[in-house]
Amino acid sequence: MEIINREFLNQLSRKASKNERLRINHNFHQSPDAPSQRLLNAMEPGTRIPVHKHDHTAETYVLLSGSIRVDFYNAENEVSESAVLDPKQGTYGINIPAGQIHSLEVLEHGTVIFECKDGPYVAIK
Repeated sequence: MEIINREFLNQLSRKASKNERLRINHNFHQSPDAPSQRLLNAMEPGTRIPVHKHDHTAETYVLLSGSIRVDFYNAENEVSESAVLDPKQGTYGINIPAGQIHSLEVLEHGTVIFECKDGPYVAIK
């Protein structure tokens, strides 16, 4: 059993801030081949999830702390829509349909999302 509380999120955020990529995952799934990829992704300002898409699965983010901007792109790789997730503003999560080109930018120190998508894991290209 793992309890996700403020102390746990703060520990992840400290690890993320010391990581070269300014982010760190805490996986709940047992392997990259698991059919359900469930994880906490702790990220600090300065990190950005690059423009990418998942052809085979939708992806869902639920923001537990901090704030992020999710940008959606059209076929010409131009930003077509943006959403800012910030619990203080009442925006908690987003579901990204399969095949939707998107990126994520961290806006606040101590940002942690719960992320889930179908597996197996496929590296961003």
